Amino acid sequence: MATRDPGVLTTEQVVQARGVTRAFDGQVVLDHLDLDIAPGEFVAMIGRSGTGKSTLLRALAGLDPDVGGELAVDATAAVVFQEPRLVPWKRVWNNVALGLRVPDPRAVARTALDEVGLAARADAWPLTLSGGEAQRAALARALVRDPGLLLLDEPFSALDALTRITMHQLVLSLWERHRPAVLLVTHDVDEALALADRVLVLADGQIAHSASIPLDRPRDRDHPDLVALRIRLLTELGVATRDVS
Repeated sequence: MATRDPGVLTTEQVVQARGVTRAFDGQVVLDHLDLDIAPGEFVAMIGRSGTGKSTLLRALAGLDPDVGGELAVDATAAVVFQEPRLVPWKRVWNNVALGLRVPDPRAVARTALDEVGLAARADAWPLTLSGGEAQRAALARALVRDPGLLLLDEPFSALDALTRITMHQLVLSLWERHRPAVLLVTHDVDEALALADRVLVLADGQIAHSASIPLDRPRDRDHPDLVALRIRLLTELGVATRDVS
């Protein structure tokens, strides 16, 4: 079991992970992994399927009691999963306010829904929402808790291309407004390059430090330097350069 001690955090970090390990049926998924995330930093983690990206995210969220190593994580963490995971028998605003202990949870939920452009659907049932609307509600549910760390587990992978672009713009605007630290798990190199301050590659249970790539803002996706970074990341993932040039 990992030791979780937020007391060792400094003002320079929201996450400090040291020697994090996790195995399933004898198969090592995380192998003495180290990770630091600074306050307000937007980090994307990419890797092939089965490399442990979601496992690490669940560990950081405190959802995996069997992970080993040392984890120091900001106490205010919130997760948005690939599936919105809305409770179908509660209206949208009820889902956003779920578990909140404030005098007027409905008002707080409506404010969060307004931020994600979903105020008009506050009284709707989850099954009447589109995929993009449901993910907006899931984002509102995370942000209403004012997290210091926002964990995004491939939240856009099931969306169509146009909705995904809209969600990218929404997430960036919310991040710029609230400035939580963000860890985005994704398979999509272009998504990582579009959103993150830093891109990490997870392979063989560890973060490839040679592929810990900082990115400047604003960025032009057609700029030669960004194209070169895209090829470098794809190469780290085992995709031949000739396939992407």
